[in-house]
Amino acid sequence: MTETKQNVPDHPVKESAGTQSPAPWRIIRQQWLERWLEVIAAIMLGVVAVATAWSGYQSTRWGGVQSTKYTEAAAKRMESTRAETLAGQNRLYDVALFNQWLNATYRSETMLASAYEQRFRPEFRPAFAAWLATDPQNNPNAPPGPLFMPEYIVSLSEQADRLEVEAAATFDEGKAAYQQSGAYVLNTVFLATVLLCITIAQRFEWIPVKVVILSIALGMLLLGLYRLSTFPVY
Repeated sequence: MTETKQNVPDHPVKESAGTQSPAPWRIIRQQWLERWLEVIAAIMLGVVAVATAWSGYQSTRWGGVQSTKYTEAAAKRMESTRAETLAGQNRLYDVALFNQWLNATYRSETMLASAYEQRFRPEFRPAFAAWLATDPQNNPNAPPGPLFMPEYIVSLSEQADRLEVEAAATFDEGKAAYQQSGAYVLNTVFLATVLLCITIAQRFEWIPVKVVILSIALGMLLLGLYRLSTFPVY
């Protein structure tokens, strides 16, 4: 029985240059880079999720501050209007009663004039006394009446002015809260764009493109986090 010898070449066949497989160290480096890019993308996704949730939460809180401040401003304006209305009524009362006193005085009705004087409001009395001290019957330069004296003060009118100033300040606080809420909303949209860039980067298998997109996303994320760190917290 004869054995058939197979013709085995003395030297192995060399692969052509065009069909050489990548060097093992290049494959390892590419795998290592892909894994690190996946880790970085995962960390960025987590940070974006937390930052977006925080921005939305703060936007809601500042929106509540806006509503509260607007309500307080409206209430103070109503109180101011009420106080100013009562102040106007007090002025009319002072004018009417002083005219009656003046008529009774010129008619020499002493008892009637005294009765009117007793009914003067406490705030009106200092102005009335100061006006009498100017000797209006003999002094042509005397003011026309107590209402024109510096001593004449209606506290309700001052209260109305103070409430109006407070209402304006409170309204400005509400306006500032509205702007801050809008800034948080804008930052939320900005962070959502970062999330979009990360998602797009994960769709690419070409490493250079993935690195470029993730770098852009990282820069935007850092900018969004910086803006969050500068915003006031409520």
